[in-house]
Amino acid sequence: MRTSPLVLTPGEQGGIAPEITAKAWQSLHPEPASCFFLISDLHAFSARVQQSGVTVPVQAIATPEEAAAVFPMALPILHRPLPSQPEAGKFSIKAAPWVIAAIDGAVQLCLDGKAAAMVTCPIQKESLYAAGFTFQGHTDYLSHLARVRGFAATEVMMLVGGGLRAVPVTVHIALKNVAQALTAAAIEAQALVVHEALKNNFAIARPRLAVTGLNPHAGENGSIGREEIDIIIPAIQRLRERGLDVQGPLPADTAFFPQARQNYDAIVCMYHDQALIPVKALDFHGGVNVTLGLPFIRTSPDHGTALSLAGTGKADPSSLIAAMRLARDMADNARR
Repeated sequence: MRTSPLVLTPGEQGGIAPEITAKAWQSLHPEPASCFFLISDLHAFSARVQQSGVTVPVQAIATPEEAAAVFPMALPILHRPLPSQPEAGKFSIKAAPWVIAAIDGAVQLCLDGKAAAMVTCPIQKESLYAAGFTFQGHTDYLSHLARVRGFAATEVMMLVGGGLRAVPVTVHIALKNVAQALTAAAIEAQALVVHEALKNNFAIARPRLAVTGLNPHAGENGSIGREEIDIIIPAIQRLRERGLDVQGPLPADTAFFPQARQNYDAIVCMYHDQALIPVKALDFHGGVNVTLGLPFIRTSPDHGTALSLAGTGKADPSSLIAAMRLARDMADNARR
């Protein structure tokens, strides 16, 4: 049975998204299972790719169903005209509504079963904010789109790379605010989402979770802070009562060395850098950002728009290729 293709959103057109998309197609088009199509302006995309010195054939498609036949020979593009031609190295506020509309369209295609999963190219939040976008980024916006369509959603960010799956409970907030924002309910809710995703999307029958502490040495029994005693340990105890295999709280400075990583399938961390630093240290170019807890699968390269590299031909597509392959694996596991 033929599976649906992946849908790729265009991201910021002034950045490296067109170049890494073209390079990803060059790498993946011999693999029918990796079939994807891009929502973009076919003409603007071709011009930007040529500027980067990359040569790829492109072909417009009218529906996602046409992508499979086109993909081995050309990059399939669901043509959506841009309001103006993007300039390499500069983000475009005028194009921001077009970028948002492409995300909206990709979500609907996933919910309609016409795309197996969505992969998102990096967005320039500054341009989206200037156009009236009120969300922190992709993660909470995708959760919002699911909810307004009547689906339950508890968005959870997971970073995957170098054999590590790491989840930050608090994300884009100042470090000084983490302790106040951290709750046992948030830890428990996110761990439950991760547990289910490991079973359904990663084919791990009996997931093993680890949870880090917040303070140095996981608080040393309260002598370096009480967050472990008052917040983290109660959350772990409730998760164990639900039947989950959870260890912790682990001191973050020893939770990521190779022998420790062999003891868990995913680790729930207390703040952004605690989760992202080890993933990026292990696999900087191949890291993938995954949003769990949605009624569809979403992955993304774990990097930004890289405006300074746009048009140079030097952009590395490794993270986007890894995001494509992971999205396909997750979709296949869920379907099975």
